[in-house]
Amino acid sequence: MEQVSHLYAFNHFVIAIAALTIMVLVARTLVAGTKYSSLLVIVVFGLALGSLLVHSDMATPGLEQFPIVALIGQTTVIALIASFFVGGQEIRRLLSNKGFDEECDFFSPSAQEVVLGTSSTQLTYIIRAFLLLIGIQTADVLISDRTTDFALGDSFLLLSYICLALAFILIDRKAVISNKGQYIRKGLFEVVAIIVVLNLSLWLANVVSSVIGLPQIFFAMILSSGLGAALPKWKHGPTMNALLFAGIPLVLAGSFLVGGSHMVEAFGIPGLQSVIVYGFSGQIFWMFGGLALLIFVGKSNHVRNLAPGLAGGLSHSGLTGACTAGDFGRTAASRAPIMINIPFAGHIFVFTILAASAERGSLMVSWTLPLLLAGAAFVFLSLKNLRSANGCEKTEVKGLMLFSLGWQIMAVFGSFTLLSVAGMSLEHASMSAASGLSHFGLFAAVQEGMFGSAAASLITFTFAMTFLVHPFVFAMFGKAAESNGRMAEKAVTVLASAGLIGVVSSTLMI
Repeated sequence: MEQVSHLYAFNHFVIAIAALTIMVLVARTLVAGTKYSSLLVIVVFGLALGSLLVHSDMATPGLEQFPIVALIGQTTVIALIASFFVGGQEIRRLLSNKGFDEECDFFSPSAQEVVLGTSSTQLTYIIRAFLLLIGIQTADVLISDRTTDFALGDSFLLLSYICLALAFILIDRKAVISNKGQYIRKGLFEVVAIIVVLNLSLWLANVVSSVIGLPQIFFAMILSSGLGAALPKWKHGPTMNALLFAGIPLVLAGSFLVGGSHMVEAFGIPGLQSVIVYGFSGQIFWMFGGLALLIFVGKSNHVRNLAPGLAGGLSHSGLTGACTAGDFGRTAASRAPIMINIPFAGHIFVFTILAASAERGSLMVSWTLPLLLAGAAFVFLSLKNLRSANGCEKTEVKGLMLFSLGWQIMAVFGSFTLLSVAGMSLEHASMSAASGLSHFGLFAAVQEGMFGSAAASLITFTFAMTFLVHPFVFAMFGKAAESNGRMAEKAVTVLASAGLIGVVSSTLMI
């Protein structure tokens, strides 16, 4: 019977890799030849497929019948560690005022398409990223002795071996690599480093849990960013390249499938409607309100500023994935890791205050109000710098760093304060805020159980549902990319105003 259970696990592995990689490839095919991000398609595709699996009686809400798909949706921290590491590198280079020779001949990807919109190297990245997410997650669970907490936990050793071994040897033969042995060894070292960061961050979270319930992602951010700052000249191996390109799209694909499976069930839960309404309204207000400030006050109407600025200013999962995948150009891709990392300095306040509030059962408003004022001050300074940038890269980057930090504080604590004053429970407010911002850090913290088991089980649904607003988001960014990087100002004004009306209306409905 034990052998049958291992075969059962392998069957689920094959189903998951086929379902998720096909979803990503179809999404890339549909946007091929345009400036639009494939995440736009993954949103709708994932929600629809998850709902259809339940309606056709192939699965129940939560996709317990597809445990590997659900497992991929729980690997958020792994995908973010790669982004945090690169952000640490970029911040160190920025502060040191030293250039860095990328030595492009070390690894040159192939441009030959094997699927419409996807080159052979990109296809390798997608498959390898799936293998890495499963292999690293199962290895981490095995080392930390948590297999009993997971479905198919008895087969994690086999899954970890197969996934990591395949990821190790899977290199695109059409890519040009100056030193293949060194490149492969780099990939192995990066896998080990990520596993060490995962285990150490979990240990630190457990150590301080008796004092304050900080989530694992908080410590993972500090460790991975610090490692990136310590190794600014590290040239990425196959592990980092794959996770940066396809890690976030795959995690979101898994999360949206699980979220879609909860779609019908969740609408019947009392109080969840107000969570979703604020999530939709918040998506529009915090995104386009931030864009309006950058465009009209900061005079920075270009995708190179707007995309990384809002990706960092909201810790926005969709824009983060689109930027790091290169959907908005090389400049936005290089700036995004910096903007993603900088606001996490503010997460010292975010996670400590929210963790203390979670233990207390209500938001500590006396702490959030001063932080809102501090966030507004950072935004004011950032817009002042951006107005005087005149295209200077260093000035633009510094201005965006200040904006990312200030807007992050205002968006997170503004959401929690507004919802708490309106009478929403902290558990529901955590789902509303995470969904209304598409905030990856809060999503991971809620998923880890920071705000209770009910929120942990429903966050995939509320997070995925509000992603349905992303057709507006990605359509606007895609159109801007096709218009020499310039965003349509009238449309931003209309959407920002609609978002503000929606946020006010949604709080009155609570």
